[in-house]
Amino acid sequence: MRRLTNAIAILAIVGVFVSPAFAATKLKNICRIKGQEENTLRGIGLVVGLNGTGEANDPLVMRAIARSMEVMGNPLAMNGQAADIEELRKLKNCAMVMVTATVPATGARRGDLLDCHVMALHGKSLAGGRLAFASLQGPNVIDKRVFALCQGHVTIDDGEQPMVGIILGGCQMEADVRTQFHLNGKITLVIDKNHANFQTIDGIRQGIEEKFQSSLNSSSGDLDKSYVKAIDASNIEVQIPELYKDDPVGFATELLETAVFDPEPEARVIINARAGSIVISGNVEIGDVIISHKNVVVEAVTAPTFSSIDADKSSAPKLEELVNQLNALKVPTEDMIEIIRGIDRNGKLHGRLIIE
Repeated sequence: MRRLTNAIAILAIVGVFVSPAFAATKLKNICRIKGQEENTLRGIGLVVGLNGTGEANDPLVMRAIARSMEVMGNPLAMNGQAADIEELRKLKNCAMVMVTATVPATGARRGDLLDCHVMALHGKSLAGGRLAFASLQGPNVIDKRVFALCQGHVTIDDGEQPMVGIILGGCQMEADVRTQFHLNGKITLVIDKNHANFQTIDGIRQGIEEKFQSSLNSSSGDLDKSYVKAIDASNIEVQIPELYKDDPVGFATELLETAVFDPEPEARVIINARAGSIVISGNVEIGDVIISHKNVVVEAVTAPTFSSIDADKSSAPKLEELVNQLNALKVPTEDMIEIIRGIDRNGKLHGRLIIE
């Protein structure tokens, strides 16, 4: 009789009922007000002062340099002679770059300084260079307004990517960027993607109705239920009450401080194989399944329900419990990941699997 050379660990995971968790949270923790979002400004610029690591041997770059010289009052065409951009072909101390800057969600005013990022289109390295100038436009390509001007010393933030750098405070706003948070007397709340679902949006609607119905006197123009409208699973529209007509900021503050019951979000398992991490939401269940992987046998079964009262409540085993037991047996993370993926392929993972 042949003997087994490897010990086999057998795990029996029996599900038990755990009541769903409902925690109170403030509205500002799970949503934002529409209009309060970041905006990216973009433009093209020239980095100069490079130690032979630039590249001008390209018609696009040469035209950019020629145009820059013209703007600075020193065009290539001198004494009535025709300009010849080929004269710039041998230059190695400059590079054309893409420049971006992010305007914060609260907006920016003229004169504000922002960090900007530069990415070379040609060349070998931006180390030691300086952005001569760049004008940035908004995300709307039709709008040709210049919102900011950039210049300054380029700092390489990653030694392995010398073609990418940052200029701290190198972007100066030349126009105001305002983020409007109310329109036509209404404020729209956008629920973040990890909480956006119909159950959560309906709970938020009820929480807003209850808070403002009890805190505002009807004679002062209280918030009628029709003023709170759930548009879809991630957007809810609230009309500013008459009492706050001249104080929309005050109403927005009160609105975001509303306490709502936050039900468990979508059951998820996030796996990052490179980092060796497994993130599980507490309510991820697994169906009846038996998996044999290397020297581990996993048997997960649903506990029988003897009470008719709890018949509609889940008693399925939890993935978190399985992972805890595998950890106790010192099963390598890569093996745990394969076991979880096997459960998912079998259709027994009752949650969304996300592989990063």
